[in-house]
Amino acid sequence: MSSSEKVGTFASLRIHNFRMLFAGTTLSNAAQWIQQIALNWLIYDITGSGTILGTVNLVRSAASIAMIPVAGILIDSLRRRNLMMINNTWLLVVTAGFGLILLMGFDQMVYVFIFAILGGVVGTIDNTLRQVLVFDLLPRHLTPNGMALIQTGWSLMRSFGPTIGSFLILWLGAGGNFMVQAGAYALIIITIYKIHFPERTITTTIKSSPVKNIKEGIKYIKNERVTRTIMMLGFVLPLLIIPIFTILPPIYAVEVFGDESSKILGFLMASVGLGGIFGGFVVASLGNMERRGLLQLGCLFLLSLSLVGFAFSRILIVSLLFLVLSGFFEIIFLTTNQTLLQLSIPDDLRGRVTSVVNLNMALQPLGGLIAGVGSDLLGGPKMITIVMAGLAAVVVIIILLLSPTIRNYRLSQAIRHNES
Repeated sequence: MSSSEKVGTFASLRIHNFRMLFAGTTLSNAAQWIQQIALNWLIYDITGSGTILGTVNLVRSAASIAMIPVAGILIDSLRRRNLMMINNTWLLVVTAGFGLILLMGFDQMVYVFIFAILGGVVGTIDNTLRQVLVFDLLPRHLTPNGMALIQTGWSLMRSFGPTIGSFLILWLGAGGNFMVQAGAYALIIITIYKIHFPERTITTTIKSSPVKNIKEGIKYIKNERVTRTIMMLGFVLPLLIIPIFTILPPIYAVEVFGDESSKILGFLMASVGLGGIFGGFVVASLGNMERRGLLQLGCLFLLSLSLVGFAFSRILIVSLLFLVLSGFFEIIFLTTNQTLLQLSIPDDLRGRVTSVVNLNMALQPLGGLIAGVGSDLLGGPKMITIVMAGLAAVVVIIILLLSPTIRNYRLSQAIRHNES
């Protein structure tokens, strides 16, 4: 099938290996979103501090950053099935252990910090590996569709995961919530067994220094203007946008909407995910639409405006509608950005370059700390939301005016670059 032929919305799901990856990744996203809601609610319940919320996420990120020098070389050098098994077994054990600790009544913050560190250790490897596998398991003309479906699954779980997590807190408490997450990781291990990983020639040797291999990734990004520019645009999301979705909702629920349970928090988180589901199906149906560079800029700008509208709203139903819009535009931006980025990376360097690219997610806890501290200092979450979303809109305007690389970039250019 040529890249010029029409690609259906669910075309990638016809391939068995991708279906298993999609199922496992969706389960992984479910566990992560349930964990996000449970962990943030637990921290805020114990401390009542937005600053502590941001600090825990910063600690988790520090553990992930520490793995960046070795993540790429592990992905490019080891059998990917084995690496996936190790990652998810680790997550199963750590999550179940933390759940048992909470069930026994030990809900001190020291255990929360330990859990954040142990979970963060494999975060970089797992996230990078799942991105790389889309390009291992699908032909190039289907990779935009595959990435869109993966992100749709992510949005689906962001919509239902927080709601499920909120009710699990009510029904089972925080400890039971984490035990359910552990069960999800057990199911993920089953999906890994069902994936037939393609044979690949490993050109990177274990003898290579992790520092040298991370330098290879940095060198490639430095020399490739397209990869570098798309990556830098991707920094906006984890630094200025995602913290609004992950750190501030518990504070909005309590301080703005007077929620003393976790119900409204679940609605706030689920609304973003609902919009993301619609956005994911839209981008999966775009087929061979060319102007992907302009598309991601427009969606990031509209996402920023949606969040400003959310901050100004004082009516719950209106606020939820703004969050649906923000989730819709976010998923189109995120999927388009990641697809163009991955298509700009050669196969033999994909793990190492992607691990460097994923440094942008290390900015999320920094943005989370800014959001949490800003909420404490500025009298609530509204003003810091306006500031962060407004900065994102300004960045879009600057790039639109000054960067023809992004403004004029087309999907066919990206596919040709990857196949050459």
